[in-house]
Amino acid sequence: MTVEFWLLLGGAVFIAAIASVRVAHRSGLPSLLLFLGFGLVLGESGFGIQFDDPNLAKHIGLTALAVILAEGGLTTNWNHVRRAVPLALILATVGVAVSIVVVALAVAGLLGYEWRAALILGAVLASTDAAAVFSVLRRLPLPPRLAGILEAESGFNDAPTVIAVVLLSSVTDPIPSLGEFVLKAGAELLIGALVALAVGPLGALALRHVALAASGLYPLAVLSLTFLAYGGAVHLHGSGFLAVYMTALILGNARLPHRAATRGFAEGAAWLAQILLFVMLGLLASPGEMPKAVVPGLIAGTVLLLLARPISVMVSALLARMARLGRTGLREQAFLSWAGLRGAVPIVLATIPWAAEVKGSEDIFNQVFVIVMVFTLLQGPTLPFVARLLGVSAPGEVHDLEVEAAPLEELNADLLQVKVPPGSQLHGVEVFELRLPAGANVTLIVREGRSFVPSTTTRIRAEDQLLVVTTASCREQVELRLRAVSRRGKLAGWYGERGLE
Repeated sequence: MTVEFWLLLGGAVFIAAIASVRVAHRSGLPSLLLFLGFGLVLGESGFGIQFDDPNLAKHIGLTALAVILAEGGLTTNWNHVRRAVPLALILATVGVAVSIVVVALAVAGLLGYEWRAALILGAVLASTDAAAVFSVLRRLPLPPRLAGILEAESGFNDAPTVIAVVLLSSVTDPIPSLGEFVLKAGAELLIGALVALAVGPLGALALRHVALAASGLYPLAVLSLTFLAYGGAVHLHGSGFLAVYMTALILGNARLPHRAATRGFAEGAAWLAQILLFVMLGLLASPGEMPKAVVPGLIAGTVLLLLARPISVMVSALLARMARLGRTGLREQAFLSWAGLRGAVPIVLATIPWAAEVKGSEDIFNQVFVIVMVFTLLQGPTLPFVARLLGVSAPGEVHDLEVEAAPLEELNADLLQVKVPPGSQLHGVEVFELRLPAGANVTLIVREGRSFVPSTTTRIRAEDQLLVVTTASCREQVELRLRAVSRRGKLAGWYGERGLE
């Protein structure tokens, strides 16, 4: 098989994968299921392509996850997630530990696993998947804090779980004590955070003051800085995943030149990494060995979904409340439990013990593969329904509308899109009655498929889509005012409504 053949095959697979994203978007499925399917079709039970190197799969998988986390950090709005960060950090540390213990106890008792294998399975399944969460939840109309918790958690929790899986897969008997685990993990997380706090601000400062020869170099420079943080942290025996996510989060919110182009480039790189990663994992799987993994996989997945995840969320929410870091209601906790999507991350983590030749690790890989396929198919499409059922959806929330617009960058401005849901008190309000700050204006209304520039006396109607241009300095005030008017009408201020969550 020549290089040209592999280029032909790779191009065909990527085109098919790109086309399938449309199907995934309409159905609400995370695209990873379709990409994994392509890998299975190309593998030993389909076209017969042989790939059975778990060590190579591990290295490719970890690199792809670094790219996906970089994109997640670059496209995360810090103003939306900052209030969610305390609970997200607790979920990513204490919540992960609780989930590991609950799953390990359950599979040891129900399936007769040895303790090391049980803990490895619990650690592999403890992390929510950044790619799955970003692709599904960013299409859901959720309150900023709730969406921020899920986004920040999926960005932060990869680091602790990778540390746990690596330690459990590499240590010799007996298993180290809890104190040794906490000390080791804490040191790696601290080093990763310090690397990010050095690379991120310095990189942002340099990019703002150095005029590069071409605009296309800025996205390359930003992504290179995230890789620099990842590699530097790993070489210092720190957490590369925490370093890459925090560095990307800093750079993505630093108002760099050609910011929209950088985010678009990062998004494309993340899609490329996802397709490569999921197809590779599909190739690595052996469909002939899956049937015997179905029953234990379904048992472990059910424990994770209905027991481990809810307990970890409740414990984390309780700790956050006791520490006065914010209160999360029962409905929000229930949604957080159901929305803990698993995807490529658990499958990639399952290659670590397999590459280390841990006893029973190939069975763990097969079970994790079954869990991801079945429970992603169950959870992903049902998230909008569950959000409505629990009353946590927020269809009138403002969200970013990304456009390539150099004037917006020069003005340090944002373009926001607001859809007026049925029942919103925005219905019937004239544009001037919104009383937006001086740095903001409704520039366009889309109504029944037609767009027009509103006047100050134009009445807003339900189902309208408003395009609002606002300077960065008054963006938060704009969001609060629009949310307040949506709740109580144009006299929201008289009722004491300030638009807070």
